[in-house]
Amino acid sequence: MLCGDSPPTDLVGIAKLAAESEVLEAKRSVQYFEIGCRSVLNRTRSGLPFEWTINPYRGCEFACRYCYARYTHEFMELRDSADFEDRIYAKSDAGEILREELRRAFLRGKPPTGGIAIGTATDPYQPAERRFKRTRAILEAFAEHSGLSLHITTKSDLVNRDIPLLTQIARRNHFSVNITITTLDASLARLLEPRAPRPDLRLKAVSALAGAGIAVGVFPNPIMPLITDQERRLDRLAKAARDHGATYFGGGVLFLQPCSRRVFLPFVAEHFPHLLRRYQERYETSAYLQGPYRDMIRDRVAAIRDRYGLDAHPRFEGIIRPEMAHAPDLQQPLFDFAPVGGKGYPGEAVTGFEKNSPLAISHQRCVSNQAAGRSLEPERTRGFVGEAVRGTGRGWPVSAPKRTSGRLSVI
Repeated sequence: MLCGDSPPTDLVGIAKLAAESEVLEAKRSVQYFEIGCRSVLNRTRSGLPFEWTINPYRGCEFACRYCYARYTHEFMELRDSADFEDRIYAKSDAGEILREELRRAFLRGKPPTGGIAIGTATDPYQPAERRFKRTRAILEAFAEHSGLSLHITTKSDLVNRDIPLLTQIARRNHFSVNITITTLDASLARLLEPRAPRPDLRLKAVSALAGAGIAVGVFPNPIMPLITDQERRLDRLAKAARDHGATYFGGGVLFLQPCSRRVFLPFVAEHFPHLLRRYQERYETSAYLQGPYRDMIRDRVAAIRDRYGLDAHPRFEGIIRPEMAHAPDLQQPLFDFAPVGGKGYPGEAVTGFEKNSPLAISHQRCVSNQAAGRSLEPERTRGFVGEAVRGTGRGWPVSAPKRTSGRLSVI
């Protein structure tokens, strides 16, 4: 607890745990807390290219302006957007809890197959990891097992600290590391991701991981219209990824949940004021961009990937991991549904999903319209490049995208 304050008596679940959490350490404006958890290995909803997620921390100090996971702090009744990056919660006994979960799963003959993603909401190698080593404790538990399929997603070169351990895991499991690099422009990266390592440090991490024989790829996520979506930017990034040893490359278009819009749109207003109106119009009715623009970016990324001989996903013994075989071609948020009772990430001490939550309704509308071939966006909107705009002449012109048939592409 902060300053010895007593938590409000009406808090329950994860909100009560957060309010009662002990301060581990504080620096600058950031405070670190320890929070209990009943489960580390969390099952996802269907439709994602993996079945399990692990997030060793709640909150993320990197403060990315586009981050979609800020709303997860709201489950703890922390509704100020800054709390997500300034109040970081380390999960207590994460390694031992996971070790026990894995032991029980293997004893029942039902190990967590289908893919395990580490770092889906918060970065597992954010600065807190240097102090508290919760990610390392989790990896040590995985190193005791074989036959699993897991990957880490991070923006941090701190991952290099664990290369000996990652190599040990990779010898007995399908294992890969996704390094997120939104841009090679260091100044732009500093604006977008104020506290994350520089792009050149992330590329050095790619080299170190590849040199150790670990499957590593680069994801330029999220691809932001008219900010990072230019062909030349993505081409330079893919070439640099290839040159540093990455074997796969892929990215998806920015999506903005309400919690993300509250941070990202003021950021656009300050640094890209000429784009503000377009962003407001395109994202006012949906968190997702639909239609030709998304198709164009998908095809652009695929063409760049082919140009440099990169795969869409890590390959193990020449075979794409089986859990990727039915992956959707639309980048989905990893936490669309609000857990019952607002108690945490999906699967974390939660028995189900609140089907009528605003996020669930928004997601279902997106899925229904996509299945029916309809765009969620009104015709009156002035669109991003390649999107159908009627009667305005105000879109951002580009030749019509060419669809690539038969390509396994998750971006």
